[in-house]
Amino acid sequence: MRVMKFGGTSVGDPARIVNLCEIVSAARSLPPVVVVSAASKVTDMLLTAARNAARGEVDAGPIVARVHGLLDAFSLARDLVAAELAGLDAALARIAAKGAADAEDTDLVASFGERISARAIAATLAQYGLDARPYDAFDVGMITDDRFGAAEPVADHAARLRAHLLPRIEAGVVPVVTGFVGKTLDGRVTTLGRGGSDYSAAVIGAALDCDEIEIWTDVPGVMSSDPRVVPGAHTIASLSFDEAAELAYFGAKVLHPKTIHPAVRRGIPVRVKNTFAPEHPGTVITTEGDRSARGPRAIAHKRNITVVHVVSTRMLLAHGFLSRIFEVFTRHRVVVDLVATSEVSVSCTVDREEGLADAVRALGEIGEVSVTRGRCLVCVVAARILTDPSVCPRIFTALGRENIAVQLLSMGASAINVGLVVDDALGDVTVRALHREFFGA
Repeated sequence: MRVMKFGGTSVGDPARIVNLCEIVSAARSLPPVVVVSAASKVTDMLLTAARNAARGEVDAGPIVARVHGLLDAFSLARDLVAAELAGLDAALARIAAKGAADAEDTDLVASFGERISARAIAATLAQYGLDARPYDAFDVGMITDDRFGAAEPVADHAARLRAHLLPRIEAGVVPVVTGFVGKTLDGRVTTLGRGGSDYSAAVIGAALDCDEIEIWTDVPGVMSSDPRVVPGAHTIASLSFDEAAELAYFGAKVLHPKTIHPAVRRGIPVRVKNTFAPEHPGTVITTEGDRSARGPRAIAHKRNITVVHVVSTRMLLAHGFLSRIFEVFTRHRVVVDLVATSEVSVSCTVDREEGLADAVRALGEIGEVSVTRGRCLVCVVAARILTDPSVCPRIFTALGRENIAVQLLSMGASAINVGLVVDDALGDVTVRALHREFFGA
């Protein structure tokens, strides 16, 4: 069995949808389970519509035009998604009546992108002779908690998914399941966070104990760096789950950070492939990865990073100080990326503003706090970095040639990565300098 997830660009125009149908048709003997995102740009359009509705402007016209254009390209009846578009109108009207859109409202509106996509893709696959049927994920077992915008599946989700999907698969149906969305036990629609369709695919693949999870996107696998920043970036043939998780977490655009975890637990390979080049082997991610690999594998980066510094002489020789700091971050749900410490200070990087202001106020009771915005976090992911004495000197040699000052440095004992923070304006230069040093391009 194969779970095949197709992202927004793969379902976003007629040519790519044709490719999707040919890819799934070729895999019909596996058998396939298809997980789909909303068509490219539709989620952003939905979120804009929700914000506009909160100001009293209810207009789903641009979304309807985008959806109808894709249906018309395959001569599909527009009433195929009439119920979903009506549901969208009703959700926007409720927001307008309240004059505000909370997280629950936003999740409901955002969910319609995937719900429309599943129905359109299933109908298109049917034109290729497949018994493809659309399913909202929450109707086949994707029940979640109520953390709107970042929901997690409940404990028995795997059993629920198996009970719903396996009989359909055994009957020859090709399920086309919505990514990104779920529903609470009391029936409220949730989302798993932006990029959550990858996570949906991994959760479903793990529940079904499939042979492989395929992530079909618009690049030929996981790249050695962002090709928009480094035109000479190359595809990495094989990665370990740990390496891929680090790359995803620290800014690689192919995989959602949470995607890796369900697959790791079940030991299921994840393969990243290009919808427009299906013959390319892409990148396969396994538990062990390339056991012969040495040195840097890739350079990832995140922009618009904020650095929080906490300084207090009370840290010196005091126990429990770090726990107090991280209790504050935990209480305010602030996710920390890198941490660096000295005798009297702690520095952390965060990439989201939610909860940060409250956390900073609480940290002020512990020590003197300063916040620096506009930074770029660059991560060098390398194999066996602790036993290779050349990696760190080469990092600083490359940056020295470009007169780039490192403002924060963190290297864990995992032997996987070195993280460093530079001014955001120097982010691209830093990435290119490191890629050139280690990969020659």
